[in-house]
Amino acid sequence: MLGYLIYFALLILIPLWAQGRVKRTYKKYSKQPISSHMSGAEVARKILDDNGLYDVQIEETRGMLSDHYDPRKKVVRLSTDNYHGRSMAASAVAAHEVGHAIQDQQEYAFLKFRSALVPVANIGSNLSMILIIAGIIFSAANWILLGIIFMSAAVLFQLVTLPVEFDASNRAMGQMVSTGIIRNNEERETKKVLNAAAMTYVAAALVAVMELVRFVLLYMATSED
Repeated sequence: MLGYLIYFALLILIPLWAQGRVKRTYKKYSKQPISSHMSGAEVARKILDDNGLYDVQIEETRGMLSDHYDPRKKVVRLSTDNYHGRSMAASAVAAHEVGHAIQDQQEYAFLKFRSALVPVANIGSNLSMILIIAGIIFSAANWILLGIIFMSAAVLFQLVTLPVEFDASNRAMGQMVSTGIIRNNEERETKKVLNAAAMTYVAAALVAVMELVRFVLLYMATSED
């Protein structure tokens, strides 16, 4: 019983810790101006143009930290604070999203793989728990196994996301330094913003793997009965 309580506490606390770290770091560095005085939108446009990505558009979107790159429409979408902000945080987030656009341009293998996994991962996320719960209720080990297979697709998506996100952050740092957007004494702070954001993906992947392992063990116990 205690083991289960600890396990479920970890499932809740790990994501909360990662999200809390992102919010604290973002809040701190959103108040710290960048030496180049460029807005997030200007940072994104400069890096895009320097890499020949003139066709990629930049749009403002609602929500906090809702920033993302849309590979289908070739659009970098930045949340309002990051679109207009001239802070360390705004520039780091903008550069990170442009990193995904550069990955798309160069046909980065992990990004292509992740994109291919999207429909499978969506199906896996929706069906896995239904099958597993039904398998538990009706003591049907085969249903649990099928649910685990579907869940594995969703977990694989989470794991493939890690190299995609870390690579985008590395590209962002390289671009910001080489283009002079940040100075040498600003690199450390920029890395803190990028690393904090990356931890949310690490936490999500860790929780996904923990859940998958739990249901694999459940299946093994059920199939032995």
